[in-house]
Amino acid sequence: MKFTPQDFLMGFFLMNAMPHLLFGLIRLRFLSLFGFSDRGNLLYALVNILIALFIYHSQYDIATLLDDGLMIGALTILGVYAITGRFFVRLFQENS
Repeated sequence: MKFTPQDFLMGFFLMNAMPHLLFGLIRLRFLSLFGFSDRGNLLYALVNILIALFIYHSQYDIATLLDDGLMIGALTILGVYAITGRFFVRLFQENS
């Protein structure tokens, strides 16, 4: 596997979505392109995911996404955090 700038940017934008998604879900103030709000962070996470997918599509064609284990794994983790993030924050905040 060779290193390409497009692959780097896909990983950069996809993983940059993670903290913004988490901070948006748990409503912590965190600076994003759209300010400090939780909605701004969620929107910025979505923008980062869409940019990563756009770069993937332009580099490899979106039809090959299901054959790329790395991208599927990263998108799965983002999805799991999006679905379960608030639940686990509430669960662990009650126990501390």
